[in-house]
Amino acid sequence: MAESIAKYQQYAEYKNSGVEWLGEIPKDWEVVRLKYIAELSGNKISGSENQYVGLENVESKTGKFKVTEGIVSEGVSNTFEKDNLLFGKLRPYLAKSWLASFSGICSSEFLVLNSQLVHPKFLKYMTLTDEFIEQVNSSTYGSKMPRASWDFIGLLRLPVMDYYVSETIANFLDHETAQIDTLIEKQQTLIQLLKEKRQAVISHAVTKGLNPDAPMKDSGVEWLGEVPEGWTIPQIGYHSKVTKLTGFEYTNLWRPNMEGSIIALRGFNIQERYLDLSKTEKITEELSNKLERSKLHEGDIVLPCTGTLGNAALIQESNLYHINQNIAKVSINKKLFKPEFAVFWMTSLPFRQMIDFNNTSGMQPVLLIGDIRKLPIPLAPLSEQQEIIDFLLIKVEQFDRLIDNAEQAIQLMQERRTALISAAVTGKIDVRGWVAPESR
Repeated sequence: MAESIAKYQQYAEYKNSGVEWLGEIPKDWEVVRLKYIAELSGNKISGSENQYVGLENVESKTGKFKVTEGIVSEGVSNTFEKDNLLFGKLRPYLAKSWLASFSGICSSEFLVLNSQLVHPKFLKYMTLTDEFIEQVNSSTYGSKMPRASWDFIGLLRLPVMDYYVSETIANFLDHETAQIDTLIEKQQTLIQLLKEKRQAVISHAVTKGLNPDAPMKDSGVEWLGEVPEGWTIPQIGYHSKVTKLTGFEYTNLWRPNMEGSIIALRGFNIQERYLDLSKTEKITEELSNKLERSKLHEGDIVLPCTGTLGNAALIQESNLYHINQNIAKVSINKKLFKPEFAVFWMTSLPFRQMIDFNNTSGMQPVLLIGDIRKLPIPLAPLSEQQEIIDFLLIKVEQFDRLIDNAEQAIQLMQERRTALISAAVTGKIDVRGWVAPESR
């Protein structure tokens, strides 16, 4: 990101800050411990009618406030005032720093800081830099929920400059990051539109076919409407074996073993037509062979029965995977169905709508094996199924490429945002002469 910072001027003179991660700072800046820049504020309180702010309300890396329903104070909270800085001290939430726009109470896992030597917005940006977060992260303690302490954070040495300069830097960053965030939001909107269009193309192909002039008939299924005249709509269970690991097998026989060679798939491993194997559980080949009914073979389809429903993936290789609990295994009749076609159907919008309709739980979504067997599946001639598969593979690849491009653009913009904040608050660029566009 150096090229995006190069367009800005540097200060005329620099000096060694004496702080390794800060490097050189402008000559007229000083380095001061955080506890002298801002005081630890807020009082402990139990129960209050004031608005509560939890860690979930603060967006990581950006310091933006997120409205979240149903978040309430549990036990002791901290009070805070408008313009206090709330900094999350739990390790997973260290990049959460919010400048309060109102008074209220917050999670005790926030440090409440009252900035005195620099503008509060400047301190917010300073605490969002990767360099600051790395320093705090190195001090976290505790094995279960590692957290940082004010005793350490307060000793960190940070740059201090004239107050009006810190305010100018903060205003500059407000303007520049807002522009970057707008561009990011546009790319995120584009990604959502591309995903919706991809889903529409898939859903149309597996329910209407590719020939727009084909004679149609009523499918008899509310979610499907009309289908090509030569298609039928049987239940999945008529032409498939649908099974899962039983409760008895899981309780009495299931033994995870990371030295094993068989990957035991869990719900989060099953994504939209692919397997995410970034985090896996394993079992031995011996146990997999013993539980033959839930062993996976090439051409089997897996889908979650709890949690995030509506995903499905095709098993491409035998003797490598097994289903864990709460995963359905669908072994489809390959004389009638192309497994790839079935997977496209099982990730289509109509199929997901039927899953939602059959959901048996008001809390965590649950899909019963019996319900899966009763769900309809379009049955087209094998040759037509293959044509649809070939068509969709090309179309999905095109959409995926566009989505990847947008995601890469977002990553580059996020990197530029991070680099710009770091450069401005550490004095690597000089923005003292910056004037808001509306003031020019």
